[in-house]
Amino acid sequence: MNKKLNKLNDRPELAKSDIVKDIPKVCADELAAVEFFEAQRWGNSPRCPHCESKDVYQIKDRDGTRNKRFLWRCRKCAEQYTIRIGTIYEDSRLPLRHWAYAFWRACSSKKGVSALEIKRQCQISYKSALFLMHRIRFAMKENDTPETPKLGGDNIPPVEVDETYCHQTPIRGKPFKGTGYRKDSNKVPVVAMLERGSIVRTKVVPRVTQKNLKSFLEENISRGATVNTDQHHVYGGVLWPIVNRYGGKHYVVNHSEGEYARINPDGTVAHVNNCESFFSLLKRGLVGTFHCVSKEHLHRYCDEFAFRWNTRQLNDGDRLVAAVKNSEGKRLLYADAVAA
Repeated sequence: MNKKLNKLNDRPELAKSDIVKDIPKVCADELAAVEFFEAQRWGNSPRCPHCESKDVYQIKDRDGTRNKRFLWRCRKCAEQYTIRIGTIYEDSRLPLRHWAYAFWRACSSKKGVSALEIKRQCQISYKSALFLMHRIRFAMKENDTPETPKLGGDNIPPVEVDETYCHQTPIRGKPFKGTGYRKDSNKVPVVAMLERGSIVRTKVVPRVTQKNLKSFLEENISRGATVNTDQHHVYGGVLWPIVNRYGGKHYVVNHSEGEYARINPDGTVAHVNNCESFFSLLKRGLVGTFHCVSKEHLHRYCDEFAFRWNTRQLNDGDRLVAAVKNSEGKRLLYADAVAA
């Protein structure tokens, strides 16, 4: 038993982080929270978010303490600013200690944290807590840039593609609890593609059709990759011009016949069990933590679970730092958050 415990302690993902020691103070003291966010964003080189100049200084009161608004000033452009400028918490009146606590709970809770819990523990309104969590989920979203690498390719583990159906908030009547999918049900399809041992990407679609999946798969799967799917008929037609045409392979496991893994002639194993594992975490969060999620906001919850999956090798402190750094350069207005 001791040998097993030693092996677990040697795993890099379980290494301790100094961030964990500072979190209680950061979540309780506003100055500590401001300094924490400044350190994660700027490190030892604070800079102006307007002109990127490093010739800046803190504005202090007459007694030598920091300004109550924690202002900075740039000597180059003469602009005043705070750590909030250019981030998801810009124009937010919530204290940064509440932001730090919400970030910590979202990063350390395997199945997420509800806005009602943030409301109770931070003593803020539910409206503020919900918008706060939506902005954090927006920060967790993977940056979509032309340089974003595609999944799969030569000498890279296979890519798994699978779909699931999540119950949304019932508007009227009882929710449809049967198996499968029908047009008038309250189930929302979610498609996930996962590179084994690496990252997962998700998309909420109206229906699982070739038209809805084509652009998503083309933008994220490398040509000639090895892809595993279940027996759903839409994958063959969509993956052929991306995979098979360029020498890739498309392996299918037939769940309807009880087949969940198969050893291929080339020695590889065909399955979509990693996607199923991701979906199990997503659904446990939707059922056990959030309870009611509308179709309009489901994609934000998928981004949150995808972020935690993609950073699963990090400890909670390093995952928190990654989420905070990923929030720079992002803005989510209230009207946009409410609309979609």
